[in-house]
Amino acid sequence: TTPVDQTVNAQMYDIDMFDNDVSVVASLHAQGRKVICYISAGTFENWRPDAASFPAVVKGNAVSGWPGENWLDIRRLDILGPIMTARLDLCQTKGFDGVEPDNIDGYANGTGLPLTAQDQINYNTFLANQAHARGLSVALKNDLDQVQALLPYFDWALNEQCFQYNECNTLVPFITAGKAVFEVEYSLSTSQFCPQANALNFNAMQKNLNLDAFRIPCR
Repeated sequence: TTPVDQTVNAQMYDIDMFDNDVSVVASLHAQGRKVICYISAGTFENWRPDAASFPAVVKGNAVSGWPGENWLDIRRLDILGPIMTARLDLCQTKGFDGVEPDNIDGYANGTGLPLTAQDQINYNTFLANQAHARGLSVALKNDLDQVQALLPYFDWALNEQCFQYNECNTLVPFITAGKAVFEVEYSLSTSQFCPQANALNFNAMQKNLNLDAFRIPCR
């Protein structure tokens, strides 16, 4: 949430790219934090400053539960490529260390678009390569069914609720490859997932769904 609570004792902050300027990133860096920029790479958000850049042709179904959002036609790199690289340019200009591109599993959701698994791999690989070209690390957000294909391109993983849905084993290849896994649960108590998370060498925590500063880390 914005404004960012900079008193949270964490090594890494994952904060909204548009809502935070270079001064916030610099302040967190001065405290020795790593700072990750959040962008939605797979959905249109009607409140963003670049919303007018998205033509109707790339907008699919509304995203259930998230007003003002529509799934994007990730096949249209001719349109989305320049928009997303401009966002990554902003991440770089503001001094972020890495990027969390969200909603990069549209092919597995009800987008209203005929997206295939290969379309998703192509899009996600494009995002990872563009992030690396700008000196940014890049997270694989969810998209568990494509971990094996995308592992070479992504530096770390960020997952929501894999313990709740019994999906966490799919992320073990990241750990095996020496890459970090950050995991968040919203509904489970820490006693219900932290022992398993620590055993898997995940960096897991409990947070509120509204993503305020509240957190209970497992370790």
